[in-house]
Amino acid sequence: MELWQAILACVGAGVFGIVIGVISGVVFRKKVSEKAIGSAEQKAKEIVEEAEKNAETKKKEALLEAKEEILRNRNEAEKELKERRKEVSRLESRAVAREEALEKKHESLDKKEEVLNKKIKENSELTEQIEQIKERELQMLERIAGLSAEEAKAEMLRDLENEVKIEKALKLRELEQQFKDEADEKARSIVTLAIQRVAADHVAEATVSVVNLPNDEMKGRIIGREGRNIRTIETLTGVDLIIDDTPEAITISSFDPVRREIARQTLEKLISDGRIHPTRIEETVEKCRREVDAAIKAAGERATFEVGIHGLNTELVKLLGRLKYRTSYGQNVLNHSVEVAYIAGIIAAELGVDVALAKRAGLLHDIGKALTQEVEGSHVQIGVDIAKKYKENKDVIHAIEAHHGDVEAKTLTAVIIQAADAISAARPGARREDLESYIKRLQKLEEIAKSFPGVEKSYAIQAGRELRIMVKPEEVNDESMVLVARDIVKKIESELEYPGQIKVNIIRESRYVDVAK
Repeated sequence: MELWQAILACVGAGVFGIVIGVISGVVFRKKVSEKAIGSAEQKAKEIVEEAEKNAETKKKEALLEAKEEILRNRNEAEKELKERRKEVSRLESRAVAREEALEKKHESLDKKEEVLNKKIKENSELTEQIEQIKERELQMLERIAGLSAEEAKAEMLRDLENEVKIEKALKLRELEQQFKDEADEKARSIVTLAIQRVAADHVAEATVSVVNLPNDEMKGRIIGREGRNIRTIETLTGVDLIIDDTPEAITISSFDPVRREIARQTLEKLISDGRIHPTRIEETVEKCRREVDAAIKAAGERATFEVGIHGLNTELVKLLGRLKYRTSYGQNVLNHSVEVAYIAGIIAAELGVDVALAKRAGLLHDIGKALTQEVEGSHVQIGVDIAKKYKENKDVIHAIEAHHGDVEAKTLTAVIIQAADAISAARPGARREDLESYIKRLQKLEEIAKSFPGVEKSYAIQAGRELRIMVKPEEVNDESMVLVARDIVKKIESELEYPGQIKVNIIRESRYVDVAK
């Protein structure tokens, strides 16, 4: 028990000591804190007093600076006001001076206006006097000339119109000569080059097929018993056989050159074989028809190969081949088409145009002549329809349509085809006309010229390539000859069809005759 009490006493003593220590620490810290707070309050009071002193000093300094700024601004404002007043005074002086000057000018203008009004009045009086004098002079002129004012005015207008016509004719002739001088040399060079570079036969071909016989006895065999052989041949080939007194020859007549060629080959084979009877004739005609069809296709292919045109429709190639057996004024149309293609290509190359397109148009320009015996219409319209049917180039179609002037040429290719066609057709010996058509054309040329007023005589010369016209000198003067020639040319172009060109030559001659007695 004593030990436990001793321990308890010790613990109690320890606890008491700890409590006493804590209380002592608290009391000590309180005293220290109160002392620190008192010291801080004293220091803060000193800081506040110091700040108030500094603020008062700053306030006094700011007031002094503000007063100085106000004084300085007041001085500057007074100075600027003085300068403004001085400027206003100067401007007032200038305004007064200007006003005085304007008053002086106004007075001067008033004086000038008075003078001007006086002059206007004098001028009006003078104008009236002039009008009166003019009226008297006009009446005197009318009395002397025997014409009224309206008649004189009409006469002056007629004279002026004549002068304008003369000047227009002179200017037209001057411009035409200028254009001709510039274009002739280039055109002559291109055309000459094209002609020189194309080598083609110029001899016209005959349209009549003649088959030579070994002897006159062969005529009877061809006719056959009661004419059965000749009837068979004519029925199968669609031609007429003319057997007359011509020795050792038979003439084949047909509007279709292909049929005529089939009949010619048939007769030649029959004569060579010697067996002539209806069955043999039928076999031979069929064989010759196949050979001619093959020859037509081969001719068309050869033409495209020679010209260098590819991609043509097969039917177009066959139609080209048919032109081998077609002639125009005695000229073989296929040879003519190939020649036109060559010439057109050369001209196009010189002018920088598409050469292949020009050759294609030149080769196809007369394609319509392959069907003129079977289809109604001109070869130009037939050719246009064929080209459209086989989807040809629109420029080629236009060139076909315009190569005879049926429509106006709107592309350079079409103009080239016109020129190439004329070059090929107008060569000496290239074509021929029957006598009746030739004479009618010459007569029509002369009639066209005589239909114009002032034409006294007209002569078609140089085989219709030149029209020489004599005009009446009292009705047609030198200047109006240009207009007369142009009108005649236009009428010839619109009413006539002719190969090549026609030169219109107008001659004006004055003659005076007197008799010595």
